Amino acid sequence: MAREIPVIIEVALNGATSPQRNPNAPQTQEALVAAALRCIEAGASIVHTHAPDIRVGGSAGAQLYLEHFAPVHERFPDAILYPTLVFGATIEEKTSHIEPLASAFPLRLGFVDPGSVNLGPTDEDGLPLPVGFVYTNSPADIAYKFELCRRLRLGPGMAIFEPGFLRHALAWHRAGRLPPGAFLRFYLGGTSSYRGKGATDLLFGLPPTTAGLDAYLHMMEGVDLPWSVAVVSGDPLENGVARHALERGGHLRVGLEDYAGPRTPSNLELVREAVALCAEVGRPVARPKEAAELLRLPG
Repeated sequence: MAREIPVIIEVALNGATSPQRNPNAPQTQEALVAAALRCIEAGASIVHTHAPDIRVGGSAGAQLYLEHFAPVHERFPDAILYPTLVFGATIEEKTSHIEPLASAFPLRLGFVDPGSVNLGPTDEDGLPLPVGFVYTNSPADIAYKFELCRRLRLGPGMAIFEPGFLRHALAWHRAGRLPPGAFLRFYLGGTSSYRGKGATDLLFGLPPTTAGLDAYLHMMEGVDLPWSVAVVSGDPLENGVARHALERGGHLRVGLEDYAGPRTPSNLELVREAVALCAEVGRPVARPKEAAELLRLPG
């Protein structure tokens, strides 16, 4: 049955990956458009980006996304594009660009991170760097983002950094309160870095192994929600994680926002590698319109 399901390939183009870490990381509007177009042509159906300045919210922040979303939409009107949050003290500030963007652009996918987590690198001794930052999403913040997705008719894409994130998401699901189009992304915490052997860029979560993925899938027994796998601070094509996800009926997220390791690939290379793996496993790759149908996105 899993082999009959087309694979949704998401590419996260940039994030915090600077051109100094990887010269292929797109950070300008022109580079984001070019990378998105190439990746969609190669098989990606979802494109996630960080605008050139994610400190800007409101209408100005929406305009930054519109500048690279609109040319991609003109070429591929069914492609699914979505932004990240912006800096701010409150959840209203962090999502202040979403409503004006949805008013100006046919946005279909939102984002809800249903939990809190320590996200930090290791130091030169392999110890967690003593940073003073915790990525926090209170239950009230989570409820706000779900309601925003419901009101704007956006499918809530959920980043699952830790098992507690999934328990929170499943509580909403079992109560029948998830907005339509819900999509889970299982983020496994990688163990590699551009800073060299033994370093980790983001220390969190379950390990990037088939056993780590199986722990999430065990929690998902009896739950009919689409899901994908990503390895953050690593490579999902290592350790058999991506292949295992495809064999279990899942989807894939790749891209330079997540990738860390000895290579300096482009987003296009990572998408092509994902497409080749789908062919090896014997599953077709979803085109954007198919992806929207598989996710049951509203709008």
